[in-house]
Amino acid sequence: MVARLKISLIFFLLSSLLIDKSAQNNSQISSKQKELNIIKGEISKIEKEIQNKSKKEKETYQLLQKYDKQTFLLNKIIANYRNDINEKENTIADIRKKNEELTKKINQLQTDYAKYVKAVYKKKIQSDLALIFNSESLSQALSRIFYLKRFSDRRRKDLDVLEKSRIELAASEGLIKKELEVKNIVVNEKIEEENSLKKKTIDRRKVLNTIKRDRKALLDELNAKKKAEVVIKNLIAKLNSEKIKRENENKLRNKVAGEKKLMDKNTESVSLKKNLTSPPVNLPKNIPNNQSPVVFQQLKGKLMWPINGGRIIRRFGENKNFSLNTVTLNYGVDIKAGSDFKVKSVASGVVSAIEWIPGYGSIIIISHNDDFRTVYSHLNEILVIEGNTVNAGQPIASVGETIEGNILHFEVWNSRENLNPEIWLAKK
Repeated sequence: MVARLKISLIFFLLSSLLIDKSAQNNSQISSKQKELNIIKGEISKIEKEIQNKSKKEKETYQLLQKYDKQTFLLNKIIANYRNDINEKENTIADIRKKNEELTKKINQLQTDYAKYVKAVYKKKIQSDLALIFNSESLSQALSRIFYLKRFSDRRRKDLDVLEKSRIELAASEGLIKKELEVKNIVVNEKIEEENSLKKKTIDRRKVLNTIKRDRKALLDELNAKKKAEVVIKNLIAKLNSEKIKRENENKLRNKVAGEKKLMDKNTESVSLKKNLTSPPVNLPKNIPNNQSPVVFQQLKGKLMWPINGGRIIRRFGENKNFSLNTVTLNYGVDIKAGSDFKVKSVASGVVSAIEWIPGYGSIIIISHNDDFRTVYSHLNEILVIEGNTVNAGQPIASVGETIEGNILHFEVWNSRENLNPEIWLAKK
C-alpha cells in the first residue's frame, strides 16, 4: 500500500513538473506571439498605404522605402521563427538524450533484478522465517533478521527506482511530443512568411527597376542617407550609454559583495582563507564573452572583409557624385558585392541592434571588445536576432539590392568615434 502511494506521489509530482514546464513554454510562446503580432500589424499598415497609392505614386523612391521596411519586418519575423526552431530542436535533442540515459538505467535495473530472481530460484533459498528459526543462536538470529531487512529494503528501493524511472521516461516522451507540436506550428508559420516575403520581393524589384535611372529618386536616396547617418550615430551613442550603465551597476554589485565578504571575514575568522577569493563577476548582458584571446584593436589592417570578392566603390569621408553634382560625407565605406552576397561578421561579438533606417534599410550592429562596434547596412535576409553571440566569419545576413546595385554599407566605430574601415580591413 505504501509503495503504491509512493508511486502515485511520484507520478503526480512528475506530471506537475510537466504541466509547469508546459505552462512556462506557453507563456514564452504567448509573449513572442504578441511581439510578432505587433510586427505583423505594422506590415499590414504599410500594405494598406501601398494599396492607397496611385499608379504614378507607386513609382517613387518613397514607395520603394515602404517595400524595404516590409521586407525588413518579414525578415525579422522569419529570423525569430528560425531561432525558435533551433531552440526547439536543441530542447528536443536534450530530452531525447535524457531519455536514452533513462532507458539504459531501466534496462540495467531490470537486468539486476532478473539476476536476483534467478539466483533465488537456483539456490532455493529458504523462507525468511525458516532462516531465523534455524539459527543456532540468538545472536545469529538477530544478524539474519537485520540482513533480511536490509535485503528487503534494498529490493523495494530498486523496484521504486525502476517504477520512478519508467514514469519519468513517460513524462519526458510526453514533453517531446508537445515540443514537436510547437515546432511544427512554428515551421509552418515560417513557411507562410517566407512565401509572403517572396511576393513582396517581386513587387519591390518592379518598383526598383522603374526608378533606377530616375534622378529624383537618386537625390531622395542621397538625402535619406544623410539622415540615416545621424540615426546610426545616435544608436551607437545609445549602446555606449547602456554599456556604461551596465558597468556601473556591475561595479555597485561587486562593491556590495565585497562589503558583505568583509563582514563575513570579521565575524567568521575561521573562513578567512575562503573569503580571500573574489566573488564571481558576471558579464553584463549583450557584452561579448570573447572566445578568442585576440582583441579587436589587434585586428587593425588584418580585419576580414564582410563580403567575399567585394570592392569599395565609395570611400570613407567626402565623396563627390558627378552625375548629381553633390558632395557627401561617408561615415564608412560602400562595398559592391560580386557573386557572393553573404554578409559575415568581421570579428566575434554580440548582435546589439537590428533596425530599419530609411536610406540604409535593414542594419545590424555588432558589439566587440574594447568598445568597438561594426555596422552592416543595406541588408536583405537576416540570419541573426538581437542578443546572439557571433564568431568571426559567421554569416549574419545577405546583401540587399539598392538603386545602384547590391551594395553593402560598412562602418567601424570605437566608442563614439567612427573610424576609416579601409585602415582596418585586410589588404587585398
